[in-house]
Amino acid sequence: MTLMKSIGAAAAVALILTTTATAETRVTYKSAKAGSSYFQMAVQIAEAMKAGTGGDISVTVEESQGSVQNVMEVRARGGDYVFTTPPALVGLAQGGKAMFEGKSDPAFAEIRALFPIPSLTMHFVMSQDSGVTSFAEMEGKTILLGSGSFGAREGAKYLELFGLEGKVTVADSELSNAVNALKNGQIDGFVTAGSFPAPNVIEAAASTGVTVLSLNDEQIAQSKRTRLTIPAGTYTGQTEDITTTSLPVVAYSTTKMDDDTAYMLTKTYWETRENMAKDAAWWAGVSADMLSNITTQIHPGAIRYYKEIGVSLNDAHM
Repeated sequence: MTLMKSIGAAAAVALILTTTATAETRVTYKSAKAGSSYFQMAVQIAEAMKAGTGGDISVTVEESQGSVQNVMEVRARGGDYVFTTPPALVGLAQGGKAMFEGKSDPAFAEIRALFPIPSLTMHFVMSQDSGVTSFAEMEGKTILLGSGSFGAREGAKYLELFGLEGKVTVADSELSNAVNALKNGQIDGFVTAGSFPAPNVIEAAASTGVTVLSLNDEQIAQSKRTRLTIPAGTYTGQTEDITTTSLPVVAYSTTKMDDDTAYMLTKTYWETRENMAKDAAWWAGVSADMLSNITTQIHPGAIRYYKEIGVSLNDAHM
């Protein structure tokens, strides 16, 4: 074989190997602790991406210790990194405020949103036997808040805001015990935050009968959180919509991710969302309207998809 033919053959082999190696785009998706609903969502998204792209995008799910860690890791990650966090934390990171004070990094300015996922939704769950149908009626009752979670902190905040601090007994127990404690009459209610329908609320509603409290306009304004409606029929015995508050959660990447990958991730997510909702009802509550909860820039690749389907974006997104 001549030298030129050898070079040509080698180049052809290299081209084939390169094409094979780049046929699959690998993405790391970092969300939450294993066993949580958000970790389950991450696994569902990974499966949906594989099915929706015919294997062209492969998503590896990584366990996380929380949203702050997810944002902080942007500093050391590459273009294959996708993570979830509330939009407010991205704003704090980019402004070097609160938990990010003194930890500013140029990488935070490169964070870009892809798509919203189910919000953390507040549930104030009272047993039917308690007779409680409003926050005022919680006075003198025993409530389980749990500890260390967003729901526990938010629940304690609401009790203070609504004039109930010191007027209810806070049970000293973990949230994992809430449904059994409610069944046994050890508590009158519990507070939980998660995507709806929440598994522990489903169990409590089906086994003992519960009332999930609604917040009025003044209470929602006091909370400084996002209004959210849980449709009637979500839980057993729920005949009316529940008005409550939520903390939006969004999937993000950075400008290190190429536009085509961001486009395919976003497109596949929305096109497989309905199928995911057949397996897990929390996806049914996600809509393009939730893009309004994103307060910083959206990735150009994702913007391309939103423009294709005619979704309106605001100036902050561009």
